[in-house]
Amino acid sequence: MWFFVILSAFAVSPKRVEAAEDNCRDQTENGVAYRICRFDPATRTIRIFNRNSDGDVYGGFDALRSQLWQQRLILTFAVNGGMYHSDLSPVGLFVDYGVTRKPAETADGWGNFYLKPNGVFFLKGGQAGVLETTQFEARKIDADFATQSGPMLVIDGVLNPKFLPASDSLKIRNGVGIDASGQVVFVLSKDPVRFYDMAAFFRDRLGAANALYLDGTISSLAEPMAGRIDRAYPLGPIIAVVDPRPN
Repeated sequence: MWFFVILSAFAVSPKRVEAAEDNCRDQTENGVAYRICRFDPATRTIRIFNRNSDGDVYGGFDALRSQLWQQRLILTFAVNGGMYHSDLSPVGLFVDYGVTRKPAETADGWGNFYLKPNGVFFLKGGQAGVLETTQFEARKIDADFATQSGPMLVIDGVLNPKFLPASDSLKIRNGVGIDASGQVVFVLSKDPVRFYDMAAFFRDRLGAANALYLDGTISSLAEPMAGRIDRAYPLGPIIAVVDPRPN
């Protein structure tokens, strides 16, 4: 898998660059290298995007970044935010600004999304959560933003029982979890990894009692102020951290 990087087209203060880089680090576990980024939803603006106000799909980080810039905002960080159809629309639940654009998908089917239990990453009033889909639905959470993906990696401190420790399915993968302090933890593997090993990494090394798989081959990351914007694949939902644009 190839990643393509462009230089920032916008001037950003060195202080902001330093602050952005402090949120992300590299870590290697059992021979697998990961990029890990943590953000506090109580102090940072985290949003989930799919379409702009005209109804057009962003399709990637560049279009979203451009739109945010026009709104005097900066795309500080972003990852692909869940599985999607060929038209880049979400497969499952999608909520933005409190409006449910797509209801939760609870039917059975083929593929990782349907390797149940799947789950929901959501944001509500300065807090973030990851819940198994039926739990999310049962609690009737009125989320500000939400995206459904799957499978769940960690469920209330327990690794998904369908994962095999010796599986030969090794792929680039990314996911999102919530640690013990309530911070959102994003992880993208730099090396192919099993579901089981990634789930154990979330739980045992990052302290995430609940974590959700976002996707595999298309796993993409944007850290513009660190000089990285992946654009190898079109994207559906995008989870992003945004900041005010400096004057």
